[in-house]
Amino acid sequence: MKKSIYFIIISVVFSACSITPKLENENYLQVREIFLKNCQSKKTQLLYGDLCEKAKGVTDFHDFIKNNFVLEKLESDEGLLTGYYEPELHGSLTKSEIYKYPIYSTPKDLISVDLDDIYPKLKNYRLRGRLHDNKIVPYYSRKEMSKNDINADIIAYSDSKVELFFLEVQGSGRIKLDDGKTIFVGYANQNGQPYRSIGKYLISLGEISKENISLQSIREWFKKHPNRVDEVLNHNPSVVFFKIKEQGATGSLGIKLTPMRSVAVDRRYIPLGSMLYLKAESKSTDFDRIVFAQDTGGAIKGRVRADIFLGFGENAGKIAGKLKAPLQLWIFKPKKREN
Repeated sequence: MKKSIYFIIISVVFSACSITPKLENENYLQVREIFLKNCQSKKTQLLYGDLCEKAKGVTDFHDFIKNNFVLEKLESDEGLLTGYYEPELHGSLTKSEIYKYPIYSTPKDLISVDLDDIYPKLKNYRLRGRLHDNKIVPYYSRKEMSKNDINADIIAYSDSKVELFFLEVQGSGRIKLDDGKTIFVGYANQNGQPYRSIGKYLISLGEISKENISLQSIREWFKKHPNRVDEVLNHNPSVVFFKIKEQGATGSLGIKLTPMRSVAVDRRYIPLGSMLYLKAESKSTDFDRIVFAQDTGGAIKGRVRADIFLGFGENAGKIAGKLKAPLQLWIFKPKKREN
C-alpha cells in the first residue's frame, strides 16, 4: 500500500513538473499581428531572419508556429511574474507651488558607455556616470540630485513626488497638463545607480507586512507618513530620465506595448524581440498565453522573470500593484534548417 501511494505521489509531482503549453486556445490573429509589428525592429529581424517576411503571407499562424519554431523551457528555481501599467500624472510646463517636482530628460553631463565596445564579454552592460576632475564618477543618486543643479531639460513639473517615483518604476506614462493637454513620456535613460526596492525596505522596517505589500499599500503608507517620503524614496538611489513620445506606452524595443501581450524581461537571458509563452497563476487572474519581450526594467532581473504590461488607467494599476505570481516561461526558437 505504501509503495502504491509513493508511486502515485511521484506521478503527480512528475505531471506537475511536465506542464506543457496549450497553444490551441490562442487568438492567433492577434498573435500574428503583434509578431509582424515586432518584426519592424532590427533586433527581431536578427532573431528570426526570413521568418518575419514569411509570416506576412500566412493565414494559419498556429500552423506557422508549429512548423517553424521549437519551444524551449527556461529553467530557474524562482520564476516570478509581476505587472506594470501606464500611469497618468498631473503636471504643468511651468513650475509653481503646486507643480514643483521636475520630470527630467537625460542630463547633458551624463556619460554612457556600452562596455561590450571595449570588453565583448560584458555584453548588455553599460557604464553611466559624469566627469569630475577628468575622472568618470558615479552620477548623482536620488538624494544627491535633490541637492544639486541638474544639467537637464525639464519636460514638465509634477504635483506629486510619490506619483513621479511610480512613473519611474513603470517606465512610461501620460502627463495631463493644467491646460488640458496630455503628453506621453517614456524611458530615455537612467542615472546608473542600483535599483533598490522601497517595498522591501518598508517590509524590513516592519511598516508593511510581506503579505500586504503592493503599490496600493505603499501609496497609502505615504499618505499616512508624509514626513518620511524622502527617507523612503531615497532608499532607491536609481533615477529614470524621460523623453516625450508620440504615442502611449512604448517599450525598449521601440514598439508600442499591447496589454496582456507585452512583457519586460532581463535581456541578459532573453533577447528583446523574442516570442515567449508564459504560465502563471495569481489570486485574481490566470496567465496562460503567448507574449512578446518588448521591454526591460531596472527591477527585472533573472532568467525566469517577467513584468507583464496591463494597460492604461486605474483598473490596470490596481491589478499591476498586486500581481506577484510564480512563473513558468518558455521561449520560441526558430527550428534549425536541414542542409
